[in-house]
Amino acid sequence: MFKYQIDESLHLSLLETRDAEALYRLIDRNRAYIGEWLKFPSMTLHADDSRAFIERTRLRFAKDDGYWLGIWDNNQLVGSIGYLYINQDDRKTEIGYWLGQEFEGRGIITRSIRALINYAFSELHLNKIEIGAASSNTRSRAIAERLGFQCEGELRDYEFINGRYLNRVIYGLKSSEWRSEKLIAAGLDQHGYKEET
Repeated sequence: MFKYQIDESLHLSLLETRDAEALYRLIDRNRAYIGEWLKFPSMTLHADDSRAFIERTRLRFAKDDGYWLGIWDNNQLVGSIGYLYINQDDRKTEIGYWLGQEFEGRGIITRSIRALINYAFSELHLNKIEIGAASSNTRSRAIAERLGFQCEGELRDYEFINGRYLNRVIYGLKSSEWRSEKLIAAGLDQHGYKEET
């Protein structure tokens, strides 16, 4: 089973069918909150819907075709994150994510995205990661911007949710940009050596 330990309390792991009830309860508690920006809560009406989703994502994981992971904080399911697809030909992917409202404000999503960025660039050897967010979803956009993603454009009337059209802002991050950011943060030069001060 895929598991990525982020720190003492936080880890990501491939969802299992036994997680269906917990996943459904989390979605159901946050239906209106998550549903403001995403469509899947309106299609998740029973635990069986969550079970079917988990089975689909496990098949996609087996095919290396993108997948969703559970976000676990102190062994409690608090949200989900994943690669919406993995395009090996063009060496790129897109990260999607959501978190229960009661777990916000603790850096969980930022740390989880950072883990998937590192994995995509170092293990999957991809060149680019994208994140899409509704133009009016300022919280989600702020996360992408904080992690160094560059705004690459806005798609008008990208999707229709809750009786309204939402524009989608596309953010991109290249492997070389991520490496540069990490080197700068560590005080290293472009070759990985400590810069003289």
